Amino acid sequence: MKKKLLLGTNNKDKIIEIKEILKEVGLEIKTLNDLKIKIEVVEDRDSLEGNAIKKAEEMWKKAKMPCTADDTGLFVDALDGAPGVYSSRYAGEDVSYKGNRRKLLCDLDGVPLISRTAYFRTVVCYYYAKGKYEIFDGVCEGKILFEERGENGFGYDAIFLANGYDKTFAELDIEEKNRISHRAKAFEKFKEYLSIQ
Repeated sequence: MKKKLLLGTNNKDKIIEIKEILKEVGLEIKTLNDLKIKIEVVEDRDSLEGNAIKKAEEMWKKAKMPCTADDTGLFVDALDGAPGVYSSRYAGEDVSYKGNRRKLLCDLDGVPLISRTAYFRTVVCYYYAKGKYEIFDGVCEGKILFEERGENGFGYDAIFLANGYDKTFAELDIEEKNRISHRAKAFEKFKEYLSIQ
């Protein structure tokens, strides 16, 4: 019988990416929607790890099954690491992806390309029993472009160019992105962990 895993996120874009990454693991993957669970966890910790752990623990309490929750931040060197842990609400609560991108481009106005270095970091928490969890992280380094390019992806993908690539995350298809992205790297570590359990 397949082990069950809850993906502790309401973000449909994340769910698509994570299911693609985990498709060969042999898990029965469930979403909050599948289980009719309505929950919004306030991300009020000051680190990606803190938010990922808090979300995973809350989801586990609701579902009583092993789950993953992740938190991701975009860290821009010219902005002293901003937006960082506040990436999803950089331009305010309930702002669109485009609104966040627009604010970031505005904040980087006048900064030359050579100084627009940045990295994405994802922290995944796998919470499998009361008080028991594992942490996995992944990083993708690159730079912030001057304008949006591409229609795929979500978040800051249209303005992020990974090192060694000439296409933004939003110009890559999901298979290409999942070979190099921060989220893919974190979930690959999770997959390795599962393989030795």
